[in-house]
Amino acid sequence: MSSTLDDRTTATPSRPPADRHTRGARFLLLLAVFLCAACGLVYELALTALGSYLIGNSVLQTSVVISVMVFAMGVGSLAAKPLRHRPVVAFAVVEGVLALVGGLSVLMLYAAFAWLQLYMPAMIVVSLVVGLLIGAEIPLLMTLLQRIRRQEASSAVADMFAVDYIGALVGGLCFPLFLLPTFGQLQGALVVGVVNAVAGVIVVVFIFRRQTGRLVKAGLLAGVTVVLAALGTTYVLADDLEVTARQHMYADPIIHSETTQYQDIVVTRSTAFTGKPDIRLFLNGDLQFSSVDEYRYHESLVHPALSGRRSNVLILGGGDGLALREVLRYEDVRHVTLVELDPAMTRLARTFEPLRGLNRGSLDDPRAKVVNADAFTWLREARQRYDAVIIDFPDPDSASLAKLYSVEFYDLLRRALAPHGQVMVQSGSPFFAPKTYWSIAKTIETAGYATTEFQIDVPSFGNWGFVLAAPGTEAPPLRLAPDAPQLRYLDEAVLKAATVFPLDRRRTDVRPSTLMDPAVLEYVQDEWRDY
Repeated sequence: MSSTLDDRTTATPSRPPADRHTRGARFLLLLAVFLCAACGLVYELALTALGSYLIGNSVLQTSVVISVMVFAMGVGSLAAKPLRHRPVVAFAVVEGVLALVGGLSVLMLYAAFAWLQLYMPAMIVVSLVVGLLIGAEIPLLMTLLQRIRRQEASSAVADMFAVDYIGALVGGLCFPLFLLPTFGQLQGALVVGVVNAVAGVIVVVFIFRRQTGRLVKAGLLAGVTVVLAALGTTYVLADDLEVTARQHMYADPIIHSETTQYQDIVVTRSTAFTGKPDIRLFLNGDLQFSSVDEYRYHESLVHPALSGRRSNVLILGGGDGLALREVLRYEDVRHVTLVELDPAMTRLARTFEPLRGLNRGSLDDPRAKVVNADAFTWLREARQRYDAVIIDFPDPDSASLAKLYSVEFYDLLRRALAPHGQVMVQSGSPFFAPKTYWSIAKTIETAGYATTEFQIDVPSFGNWGFVLAAPGTEAPPLRLAPDAPQLRYLDEAVLKAATVFPLDRRRTDVRPSTLMDPAVLEYVQDEWRDY
């Protein structure tokens, strides 16, 4: 090679300034490798997280994104071979395009989901493009590294991949611990795009500025300026774009929305059908309640479980405070522990007036203790015993939720349940998802409980089912306590009728769900897909 840093260093090996320049150039290039690797992994994690939020089925989303991207990276590495003759220009262009596509990827996929209902095809295309560009980085970076100083191939590969993998580690940790909490998904991807553009274009152009023609250098800097301007403009408009896209997915006006590291929270309000405010809570797009009829659901979830002793009550999930509201209606309840994973949900239930009005400030009741923790992990360390347990988790449509409907989970729960205690589990719809419903019941039975199954109708949901359980072999009676407060929906006649399942909703032959065989996840995904 002529006119390379390597040639100058080799020609005058005893000149310290050249050595320092070479070391500095290598350091900057390896820094660029580090940053580009971190950015590449963040793009991958952002795509998998977005798919889990919007579609559910986190295992499928992760598998598709990773497999498509890894395949595309191999193709991109091969496609980059002809570009090694002009590695500076090629790498700068690749990084500029990657910064633009990766930075805008979350917004593009969110728009495809909201307006076009083409999320999966769009995700595959974006994963392919991002993977191709990431795959093209390594051959070009290897060529650039050798231009600075020649070294054996094995040594160069070791240096390159060591820095690349360290960058991937840092990017993987930054995504959940810094980017999501600080910027959110959409703006976080844009910030990473900016870092990618600076690392991939400006650093490389600076290192090889003496080997790059003025027109080429000006063109590359102009191109990266356009990319940075596009990302910066999108960042400024991101909130408005997100609100517009999100509102397109909901029939009613959105009065609150936020994306946390755990889920997408949306609250809507409408007066279109009833003439009075209808407040609705959605988590990851799934309706959790409507204020018009939520009392039917929460009365059924809570009051039959409190027909016996109830001095000390545990609620798992239910961060909106509505189940807690019903528990606190009993004066002899002395202590209630509510375990909710997402602190943003409990904070919203405390401070957002439409929700606080519905739950009647239950989270601030002196008898209530709110714990923000993963229920599975929390149960492993729990030492207290509870008279009644209310389980109000979302449907098990992801691996992280399926573990909360497993034999192992209910085994842990039994250790926290008093011998006379009862457990109530919301169990999905026996009509829309009968296999899921009966699999939950069988899972509870497999863990050593006797069960009583029943169903109710909630207009905003449709048909919905619950499982009342108690340790041992004797099924707990479905009843209300003699001193139960006045209810709007439940009485003994309704409960008696609720235990009768029509022929098309009765128990089917299903598997119990375990951590290693999450049957409920398989069933819920298959059944809800049919609707």
